[in-house]
Amino acid sequence: MNVQASLINLGRIEPLACQNLIDGERVANGAAKERRNPSDTGEVVSVATFASLDDVAEAVAAAREAFPKWARLLPQARADLLDTVGSLIVSRREEIATLLSREEGKTLPEARAEVTKAGQLFKFYAGEALRLSGRHVRSLREGIDIDVVREPVGVAALITPWNFPIVIPAWKLAPALAYGNCAVLKPSELTSGCAQLLSEIMVEAGLPNGVFQMVMGGGEVGAALVSNPEVDLVSFTGSSVTGSKIAASMNGRNAQLQLELGGKNPLIVMADANLEGALDAAIKGAFYSTGQRCTASSRIIVDAAIHDRFAETLLERVKGLRVGHALDPQSNIGPLVSEQQRERVLQSLDNAKAETSGEAWGGSPLEGATPGHFVQPALFIGTSSADFVNRHEIFGPVASLIRADSLDHAIEIANDTPYGLSAGIYTASHAAIGEFRRRSTAGMLMINLQTVGTDYHVPFGGNGESGFGVREMGPEVVQFFTRSRTIYVAG
Repeated sequence: MNVQASLINLGRIEPLACQNLIDGERVANGAAKERRNPSDTGEVVSVATFASLDDVAEAVAAAREAFPKWARLLPQARADLLDTVGSLIVSRREEIATLLSREEGKTLPEARAEVTKAGQLFKFYAGEALRLSGRHVRSLREGIDIDVVREPVGVAALITPWNFPIVIPAWKLAPALAYGNCAVLKPSELTSGCAQLLSEIMVEAGLPNGVFQMVMGGGEVGAALVSNPEVDLVSFTGSSVTGSKIAASMNGRNAQLQLELGGKNPLIVMADANLEGALDAAIKGAFYSTGQRCTASSRIIVDAAIHDRFAETLLERVKGLRVGHALDPQSNIGPLVSEQQRERVLQSLDNAKAETSGEAWGGSPLEGATPGHFVQPALFIGTSSADFVNRHEIFGPVASLIRADSLDHAIEIANDTPYGLSAGIYTASHAAIGEFRRRSTAGMLMINLQTVGTDYHVPFGGNGESGFGVREMGPEVVQFFTRSRTIYVAG
């Protein structure tokens, strides 16, 4: 495929201008920053104007002012607005997905799936706005009735990463707004264009001024948002290092905190497994999305009886993966998101190769038809749990194989990590599945499935260093975005 010709046909002309949204107005007072296509660094995809600290304060103040009226709005009105947002996202799927691929580096089929899920999330929480309920409880005393109701908390600060720049903002924004909170979104500075399109849709849907704000920028903007005393809820998805800093900075503050952080996810493959399914799950779970997923299958734990055969076949398939431009339909893997991320991954690979107890293949920088942040996928074979590659979240197209002597040994290896996000097993044994379900320490278990891929109507989240606070998504997230009030009434 002629990638350059394809881009011309898609209308690659002018970079998308990205501006902050504060109280219904576009604000562009600060310095502008270019974002270049990680598949073709000669192309400027977007130009974002970062928020000042004053802009952040104004955004929070506008959200605070809008909150009482939005909280009192009838549930049907909130539901209709969120449903409209969902419909608009889906109607613009191709436009948003193409920008997402150009700005973040995800292949176009993956980008389309992400945009579709974002639209579905808004529609799901439109329904949840109508289903918010309380309960009536009999008092222990005569003549008294008790009602327990759930009410919105206030202003939510939502800080989102670059690896899912449409769907993660959606799964934070939709419930925050559905349950009556106002929100200030701080997207990653690497994907301001995706956030710009989402903000345009929020405005087009008719959300009242102040209900949704967006401030762009890096860590300084995020820190100002988190530290603002008028912020009642903080929901962050990103690295464990940044999450720990946010938690420390909020010490003593009366604000609710939700953190979704890293993972070092195991995929167990037993001797009785459907090997074709397990191989496909290992490839897609470890290497697709360029391995830039917190649920990626980075540790593949294989029964000793089939380890060598599995390793040989897996390596052959890894060697056949095509790395290239995100818009090229021949590409299985796109680029890493930035040069900084590529250097970080390459440095981690150097460390892993120097400290591995097994053999390593791949992991070298690649040149493509266009200048981009391409890296060859890497596979480590015959490693141990103590190896660097199995202790650190590299967040790139990297996987390791670990030999297990038994199911007990495999589960022990799987649990040997400070993280606990997602864990999977491939086996035909119901007894092995039951043992895995009982003993795994991860927050999400995948049985004969990839460790990646989740549904929006059930909780998402992990244990240990993978997360803190109420799980995201599903109806249960109401526990984070609302608080209970108990009302006693004498008859």
